[in-house]
Amino acid sequence: MTTSDSSTGDPPGVAVVGGGPAGLMAAEVLADAGTQVDLYDGMPSVGRKFLLAGKGGLNLTHAEPFDAFVRRYGPRSPVLEPMLREFGAEALRSWARGLGVETFVGTSQRVFPVDLKAAPLLRAWLHRLRGQGVRLHMRHRWSGFGESGALRFATPAGETFVRPRATVLALGGGSWSRLGSDAAWVPWLHEQGVDVAPLQPSNCGFDVGWSDHLGSRYAGHPLKNVTITFIDAAGHSVRQAGEFVLTQNGIEGSLVYAASAALRDTIARDGQATFHLDLLPSRSVDGVAAELAHPRGPRSLSTHLKTRLGLHGVKAGLLYESLPREALADVPRLAAQIKALPITVRAPRPIDEAISSAGGVRFEALDEGLMLRAVPGVFCAGEMLDWEAPTGGYLMTASFASGRTAGKGVLRWLAQAAPYTASL
Repeated sequence: MTTSDSSTGDPPGVAVVGGGPAGLMAAEVLADAGTQVDLYDGMPSVGRKFLLAGKGGLNLTHAEPFDAFVRRYGPRSPVLEPMLREFGAEALRSWARGLGVETFVGTSQRVFPVDLKAAPLLRAWLHRLRGQGVRLHMRHRWSGFGESGALRFATPAGETFVRPRATVLALGGGSWSRLGSDAAWVPWLHEQGVDVAPLQPSNCGFDVGWSDHLGSRYAGHPLKNVTITFIDAAGHSVRQAGEFVLTQNGIEGSLVYAASAALRDTIARDGQATFHLDLLPSRSVDGVAAELAHPRGPRSLSTHLKTRLGLHGVKAGLLYESLPREALADVPRLAAQIKALPITVRAPRPIDEAISSAGGVRFEALDEGLMLRAVPGVFCAGEMLDWEAPTGGYLMTASFASGRTAGKGVLRWLAQAAPYTASL
């Protein structure tokens, strides 16, 4: 076991624990102000989840108008709005440009690097941080607080304690534990009297309980050009277009993720949740009924659905799965179901499979600079805070923005504490 004021024996600076976007942004703000920063991460390298997010094209942010952008954060919109006004979509794009990474707005208004890759941006960022004097300490897994509030780390060389002037915790939520976000920090903050909302899966898939026939035949098949209607947390009916995928026992994909918070909370309250699926959003119910009423002669219903409406494969499979035989023979009823097929989900998939997590350190436990009221000098940022958002660049933007807010909060706190520390 070793004990030091920093990992190098130099005068203590600020410790940032967690090497994702929030932690790296806090480190940048601090280092840019001339503060010595030591960044610790339990993994062999930083940005593991950031790099994974970029595998299919790094979605940095979203280009929709600010008021609509902020509403994506639901009940936590008011507390996140000041952070996002200071460092929102345009500021994030400008910041990336400063690292030599140009961005573009896709057809869905999502913003991506021109080369779509995460690695070049991360490399440029780390190069700049090292140039600012930020020291990176890998394979340092935070394991709570020691005596006198020291940070305790498990390292390959054994346990070590660090006593910084201030600390930023940016440890992520509870999803993708293999990349470092394992929520091990929750009980350690509870021990310090910090109010932490239970972590839950967000942007996740759901179990439905398909028949063996549907699950085995159509698992992995996408439902494209569909629309779902669901009731959001405020009780409003929301209709959203997109696509999702059938799994062996349920559903997942971008359109499901957009509704995941509302579905999850309804399941928690009622034991299940139902949304309605429009299989042919470009057609009216009367138009669908007219096509179905067209004489089909000796053709099977499957052939009729395919030739008259283009319904086949997984979409037709869902109809046969969900409707009794008598409904399939009733044209008005079948048309209504094609336009609003009820799908009932029974449970969200486990949190470790989710793209992100809800819950975390409640904002009521923090001051405006994101410092823990119960633990002065310790700040929190990123996904370990109690907020959630859909995919589309919103998660990334709020992580960057909260990291920046925490870094600036540390600087203000250090400035206020300076007269006292100078006399020690």
